[in-house]
Amino acid sequence: MKDKNIIWLYLFLIATLVDLAFLVEGNAESRIYSKPFILIGLIIYFFQLSKPIRGTLLGKAILSALIFSWIGDVLLLWENLFIYGLGSFLIAQGCYIIGFKVAQYNPERIGKVNFIRTFFLNLPIYFVGAFVFYLINPNLGSLKIPVAIYIIVIVMMLTTARERFKNCNPVSFWQVFIGGAFFLISDAIIALNKFYEYHPESDIMIMGTYAIAQLLIVMGIRTHILNPIKK
Repeated sequence: MKDKNIIWLYLFLIATLVDLAFLVEGNAESRIYSKPFILIGLIIYFFQLSKPIRGTLLGKAILSALIFSWIGDVLLLWENLFIYGLGSFLIAQGCYIIGFKVAQYNPERIGKVNFIRTFFLNLPIYFVGAFVFYLINPNLGSLKIPVAIYIIVIVMMLTTARERFKNCNPVSFWQVFIGGAFFLISDAIIALNKFYEYHPESDIMIMGTYAIAQLLIVMGIRTHILNPIKK
């Protein structure tokens, strides 16, 4: 059956490509006409496909994550609003954590968790977060605490996505996990670019990995909604 809502994914794709084109041209001022539209398509697409779960915690969490991400996108267009953009994305990551936790088998069962094994499985993710903070720490100044909190939360987002392994539809797991990994990579590049060493060309990598991250997460939740596997 043809997905009638795919037009909204085309809006997402076109807005992303236009935004990347502005970055390649070094035309940052024009991004006010492209960047705000990147997530609009994904938000509408998810809103339409999530009708079966609309009103549930999963539906509300993912939709809220996308909306707060959109707010963060807009706020980060202005350098002096960085802290507010960071706050919006912090809330978005919190919503994704809730959504990823709910989108698995028996999310309420925590009694059988092997915390030592879980720690070692998550160790590479912890290392990435810690290494990025180590590099940027000297230049954070008054932003040290907010940035540290954000790094902790986005690491939690990715470890929660990893936690879905063998606890959800396999395709959904890989889409969400890879999407979460791209999100971490995108934010790591932002942090290094802003607080460690600036590279103008890194903006293209930031937006490219960010767009892939959001798309994969939405498609992963879509797979979970449309093709659930019951134990």
